Amino acid sequence: MARKASPARLVIALAVAGVLAVFLLYTSIAGGGNPSLAPSELAGRTGDVQLAGRVVGPIRGDSHAGGLRFRLEDISGERRTSVAVLYTGSVPDLFKAGRDIVVDGELQKGTFVAQPGSMITKCPSKYAPKSDSA
Repeated sequence: MARKASPARLVIALAVAGVLAVFLLYTSIAGGGNPSLAPSELAGRTGDVQLAGRVVGPIRGDSHAGGLRFRLEDISGERRTSVAVLYTGSVPDLFKAGRDIVVDGELQKGTFVAQPGSMITKCPSKYAPKSDSA
């Protein structure tokens, strides 16, 4: 004797799948990530943010003993606002003065204290327009 399939199970399974899909879509779009700011937009902000900027020298200290200290300025270069950064943790190989980076952290007493291991460097050659060599 064959069992009769219940449409209630299918409706419940589809409803659960729909709720999960909406939740995943919401968290990926509005998902509580840190706002990404330039150094000129950092003043007066509290809490964790993502800071994107260009490293300006000199770079001092050790990232594992006491922290690496440097300054970040706006990538666009339109504003000459810079902020002091204190960073601990691993440093990407491409890190140097003049490189664009992104770090997560918060502003504390005028210094942006980055979360350990949150530094990402941007490779400028990847984002530069290709030159025409005709």
